[in-house]
Amino acid sequence: MNRVILVGRLARDPEKRVTQSGKSVVSMVLAVDRRFSRKARENGQQTADFISLVAWDKLADVCANNLEKGRRIGIEGRLQTRSYEAKDGSKRYVTEVVMDEMEFLDSRNEQGQGTRSGGYDSHPSDSYAQSAPSDQGALGSESVGEEDIPF
Repeated sequence: MNRVILVGRLARDPEKRVTQSGKSVVSMVLAVDRRFSRKARENGQQTADFISLVAWDKLADVCANNLEKGRRIGIEGRLQTRSYEAKDGSKRYVTEVVMDEMEFLDSRNEQGQGTRSGGYDSHPSDSYAQSAPSDQGALGSESVGEEDIPF
């Protein structure tokens, strides 16, 4: 089973592109806090992991239109590893989470304040899911509530 559930804040604004076939794709980076003791933090240990995310089609459009750096979200998806050839001819490897679902965990007005409203402007249970493109082989999507996330 290949399922990933993450909660964090966007480390930068989403970058939207459109493929040659006309599909929307958005790339983002999610900062996910690690659990560390105060002593570890004081010693300069990294306190967050920065996870690359990719969203396709309608979910990509929602992300591009509604997300910005600092926004708190919860996502569900699958881990994907791929490789490509760089301009210098070297082979590069990328590991990223392909998003199936996304939920706003703060409103635009609460952004960066660390609140847990679970909502987006109008209704606290707004969440967005996409059907993965057929070549991605995603599992069926279930809605995951905040109480289902193990941290």
